[in-house]
Parts: sequence; C-alpha cells; structure tokens
Amino acid sequence: MIKITKPGLLTSVQDLGRYGFQKYGVITSGVMDTTAHRIANSLVGNDENEATLELTLLGPDMEFQEDTLISICGGNLSPSIDGKPVKLWRSVLVSAGSKLKFGGCKTGCRAYLAVAGGFGVPEVMNSKSTYLRAGIGGHNGKALQNDDELSMGEPSELSRSIYKILAAELHENKFAEMQWTISSDFIASSASKPQVRVMKGRQYDWFTTESQMKLFTEHFEVTSQSDRMGYRLKGPELILQEKQEMLSEAVSFGTIQVPSEGNPIVLLADRQTTGGYPKIGQIATVDLSIMAQLKPGDKVQFVEVSHEVAQQLYLDREKKIHQLKQGIALKIRQESK
Repeated sequence: MIKITKPGLLTSVQDLGRYGFQKYGVITSGVMDTTAHRIANSLVGNDENEATLELTLLGPDMEFQEDTLISICGGNLSPSIDGKPVKLWRSVLVSAGSKLKFGGCKTGCRAYLAVAGGFGVPEVMNSKSTYLRAGIGGHNGKALQNDDELSMGEPSELSRSIYKILAAELHENKFAEMQWTISSDFIASSASKPQVRVMKGRQYDWFTTESQMKLFTEHFEVTSQSDRMGYRLKGPELILQEKQEMLSEAVSFGTIQVPSEGNPIVLLADRQTTGGYPKIGQIATVDLSIMAQLKPGDKVQFVEVSHEVAQQLYLDREKKIHQLKQGIALKIRQESK
C-alpha cells in the first residue's frame, strides 16, 4: 500500500488509454508520454499497459507501507527518498516506511511512477485511466488527494526476480537502485527548443503560402492555457486563404488545429473525439513524447516529414522498445542465477 501525504500539482492514474468508445463520445485519455510510461512498466516487470502514476510539474509526497519495487521515468522532477536523490530510468526497491518526495522540475514536464504489479484500481471501459472531466476511472475518478491510499496488484515472475536482486542490496538502506539503466535513445530531448516532426494535415492547403512556410520555419511557444486536453501555442499567425465552413471530423493525439484567431492548438491525451477547426498538421507518433514533455513557456519548432518517413520512424521505435523489453528480461535472468 502507498499513502499519498501531499498530492502535488496534478497526479493521476493513467494507462495507455480507453480505446473503442470514441464513437460514443468517450475520450481516449491515457498517459501523455507513452514511451516513458511503457519503459517505467518494463523496468518493474509489468505489462506495458499497466497503470502508472502521471506526475505533472510538481510531484506528490508519498509513504510506502510495504517494501515496493518501483521505477520513475520521464521528466526529472527531482525525486528523493528520505532526503536522498533517486535516479530515473531504472528499477528501485523501496523499503517499508520510506517517504518519496519530488522537488523542482529540472527537465521535462511529466514523470511516470510504476510499481510492480500495477495499481489496484478497477477498470472502467477496459482502462484504468482517469478521465478527469467525467470523473471516471483511476482512483475514484479524480486526481490524487491527501490521504489517498493505493494498493498494488500481483507482481509478475519477472517482477519477483528484480525484487530478489535488489533485496540483496537493500541491507539497512531505505532503497536500492539497479546499477544499470536504459539507452539514452529512449529519453525525450530536453533541448530548449526541440524539433518535432509534423505531417501535413487534411486542410493544410487551405492556408496561405506564407502560413504554410511559417509552420515549418518559425518557433511556437506553449502558453499557460494548456492542459492534458491540448496545448495552445503562441507564434506567427496562421491564416486561411479564405474563410471556409467545415463539418466536425475525427481528431487524434497530436492533431494541430487552427481556430479563427490563427494560433494553433495541439490536441493531446484528453482531446475531444471530433473537432471542427481546420487541421494544418499532425505530429508524428514517434515525437509525441517530446511534445508531452513541454511545459508552459517552452518553445518548439515543427519540421515537415512525410507519412512514409513517419511510419518508418514509428516502426523503428517499436522495434527498439521490443528489443529493450527483451534485453531487460535477459539481463534479469542472468543476474538471478
């Protein structure tokens, strides 16, 4: 059991999302940074869809009431256990009674905390994700609050093996960390003005030539009017060649819409199911983790990419994650002997 003693800015239970219900108007939700979430689960021996805690900008304080195998991936929110810094992107065994806290945000915007066995919350429409506006899923349909208690599920055989390796290192310490970690290739860029690859949207040709050029040559800033539903961006005004009416149509994670005032909106995990603004672009899936780690005030530059290249990048990334999961399992088997 884990007890929340301070909830942080926005801490919620999320998995890879609630699929198959958008035709009924139910949003997908799920984690913002799928790569960090998937790797966090892999490092504790979970299935990659198991729920994690998504921590935003200012993380929570929590107390472990039993020995717990965890991993923290994604943005660096300065985690520490009983005052001692904890490394990201690796397996960590925390002893009962220890207290995990998060400090200032050093890089990124969101961190993911996975526990072996996952969090013991019920599935709603095949997902444990918290749909905050509707109040369903996750822990009572809400962001975590003071004194909330979270139970854990049954750990896998791989989880038990990782636990056994780290237990031998724990001794009288509050926690023990695995000595090895993952390749830096999986960690989203922390550049001050990262580049994000974008495909032309269905209504790209509706925009003026100058606006099309500005989309791929100038920087856009994430404004404070941003949340899990979408990032409102500030930058050069993107203008239609002529005013046009359009019917609402399906949107997805990373769709870039442009309302009439000309400032684009990037739709994210809690996006609506359809949208009626012209879509000038679509962020390549492989770069959604970079976008998800931007915080208000950060700037981004969009770089044009073809559908074919975006698809190949996605396949290459999935192959690497598959190899990573196999590598973790092999490493654990070797160290368990």
